[in-house]
Amino acid sequence: MTITWLGHSCFILESGGFRALLDPYKEVRGLADIETEADAVYCSHGHFDHAYTEKVRLTSGKQNPFAVHEVSVFHDGQNGALRGPNTIRKFTAEGISVAHMGDLGHLLSPEQLAELGPCDAALIPVGGYYTIDASAAKAVADAVGANVVVPMHYRNGPVGFDVLGTLEDFTGLYPPELVKRCGSTLVMEQDMPRQVAALTLG
Repeated sequence: MTITWLGHSCFILESGGFRALLDPYKEVRGLADIETEADAVYCSHGHFDHAYTEKVRLTSGKQNPFAVHEVSVFHDGQNGALRGPNTIRKFTAEGISVAHMGDLGHLLSPEQLAELGPCDAALIPVGGYYTIDASAAKAVADAVGANVVVPMHYRNGPVGFDVLGTLEDFTGLYPPELVKRCGSTLVMEQDMPRQVAALTLG
C-alpha cells in the first residue's frame, strides 16, 4: 500500500492499482485546487477544504480492496457545536490499516479508541485552531498506538492557512531520530518501525 500526500489533509491511498482519494480541497493558500482521477473519494466532513469533489474524475471497473471502518467524532471540543461532525476512517488492505483523522477537534475517548481499534498508520491534523493542536495530536497519536504518524493540516511557510501551527511545532515534540523527512509518497509495509513521516509535496 502507498500513501501519497497531495497537500493539506488530502491523500491518495493506493492498493492493487485502486486509488482512494481522501479529503480533496480547494482555496487553500499556496496550493492549486485538487484536480485528479480516483476510483473512490472519501470526505471526512463537508467543508470546502476537505470535500471539493467537482474536479475529481472517477474511474470505474476496479474492485475496492479497502475495508473501510468509520468512527463518528467532532470537528471541535464542544460535541460539534462550533464546527459540526467529523468522521475518522480506517482503511485496511494488504494486512495494513491506515486511519485518516479528518479535522479531529478533540482527544479521543476510550470508547472511540476502542471503536477505532489498532492502526499501523495515523494521518492526523496538527495545526490547531480548527483542529487539535500539536500537543493534542501527539496525545491522540500515542493513544492510537500507530507506529507511523503522518502529520497534516498545518502551515508551511506560504502554504496553508495563516492561523495554523507549523510542522515543526509537532515534530519538535518527538526525538529527532524518530522524524523521517520523506518524499510525497510513503510505501507502507507490515511492522514498520516507529516514526513520524513528514511527507513533502512535489
